[in-house]
Amino acid sequence: MTEPTESLGLLGIPLGILAGMLRGSAPFLFVSLGECITEKSGKINLGLEGTLLLGAMSAYAVSYLSAPLVGDFFAPWLGVLAAGFSGLALGALHGWLSQQRRVNDVATGIAMIIFGSGLAFFFGKPFIQPQAPQLFTLDWGAWSSSPQLQSALRVSPLFLLGIAIAPLLHWFFRATRWGLYVRAVGDSPQAALAMGISPFKVRMFSIMAGSFLAGIGGACLSLYYPGVWTERISSGQGLMAVALVIFARWNPIQCLWASMLFGGAQAIGPAFQSVGINSYYYLFNAAPYILTLLIMIATCSPQQTLAGSPGALGKED
Repeated sequence: MTEPTESLGLLGIPLGILAGMLRGSAPFLFVSLGECITEKSGKINLGLEGTLLLGAMSAYAVSYLSAPLVGDFFAPWLGVLAAGFSGLALGALHGWLSQQRRVNDVATGIAMIIFGSGLAFFFGKPFIQPQAPQLFTLDWGAWSSSPQLQSALRVSPLFLLGIAIAPLLHWFFRATRWGLYVRAVGDSPQAALAMGISPFKVRMFSIMAGSFLAGIGGACLSLYYPGVWTERISSGQGLMAVALVIFARWNPIQCLWASMLFGGAQAIGPAFQSVGINSYYYLFNAAPYILTLLIMIATCSPQQTLAGSPGALGKED
């Protein structure tokens, strides 16, 4: 939730949106970067919603259980690693299933949402009430005497990690051999196979790497903001990331800016409520979903090919 900003008047609205952008964009960023890797190889992973939930639960559970052994500082980082590896495991299953003959990407993705969510809900029941140690924050607003500004400028180190990963991924796709393999398979699996590249191995690598990042996105939710584990913690962010990647034209750096846009949109409702404007609250809260719908309507015409779209994306081999 965005902290009260009544004392700032209407200035509290942009401040609240800024706070939401810095806090709420981290899950979008990690999941969209993960989906970008997957889609660059020509596959779509709609199951990242389940991966996000499983990552959030795994991070919270490991942080809570390991705190007595390693302390409150290191426990959340063990949780982040657990979230990543839980996503990796789910990605390995999805990667294998989605490449079997007569298996549809969309159907596999829906199945993985149900499977990942089911695992998270089943194993996460005991961790709904306990309080797990949270990740530390960087206080960029320490220079200010305003408590509202100080609160708005508290930044998670995971957000900074995501900012660093985005240009690294951009470089990876453009300047490395493995990046070339991923792009080659994504554009034409048959041509890649003729060059001696295994589409199966490349896509397995891409889906697993993408799911690892999506799992860390779940850790952003449970160990930073909102910093709890509940069964409704993701609010569909895993599915919205698919639209976000299309909006970013499969460019990791543009995924960063798009994630911040979605994070800010998510904070519009709480920002208005924080200054006492309660009218149309639920409409403002729907901003990220409306944005997702508009992007899908604008970009998903079968008569057009989007710039940057992998040639084999969504097509049967």
